Amino acid sequence: MSGLTSPYFWYTSRTTGVVSLVFLTLVCVAGILVSTRVGGRRIGRFELNEIHRSLSMSAMIFVGIHVITTVIDTYVPIGWISSVVPFTSPYKSLPVAIGTVAFDAMLAVWLTSLVKERLNFSSWRAVHWGSYVAFVTSALHAYTVGTDAHTHWCLYTLYGCLGTLLVAGIWRIFARPERAAGRTAYSPLQGRTPRR
Repeated sequence: MSGLTSPYFWYTSRTTGVVSLVFLTLVCVAGILVSTRVGGRRIGRFELNEIHRSLSMSAMIFVGIHVITTVIDTYVPIGWISSVVPFTSPYKSLPVAIGTVAFDAMLAVWLTSLVKERLNFSSWRAVHWGSYVAFVTSALHAYTVGTDAHTHWCLYTLYGCLGTLLVAGIWRIFARPERAAGRTAYSPLQGRTPRR
């Protein structure tokens, strides 16, 4: 069986990996804005929720393309199992495993968010904290396995993502802006009245 490899797969995998990290940063920041109900009563929480959902969907699309192009490019032996089960890749086992953990965490957060209305809020929230696990492991994966990881543009992107989320996290802990009354985490587009 002949291998399937192409520089286009490599370029696509590299590009979508970096773009995925940027989107994941934006998803986490948007999640912080939603959870702190930034703007109080002046900014609609529905709009923030929809931005957060759209960014999440975009991140998952780019991560999916990143995983697919990495697996189908046989230049390095990373199989389908290695994309979901850590430490099964013969190529750079630890760095790839870190990326696998990131992918699994993102998948868990995304899937549980799709069925949020059927879950206990505390259970959903516990899984949702996995977003930070996904971000940290994604950044570590990019730094340890990426072929461009130590180039200026990649390091600036990585530092920019880390700095942005760090500032947002500090703001979430210490600023605690005025919160709007009531919890409206559900979108009106879902056709149901949120529980208070």
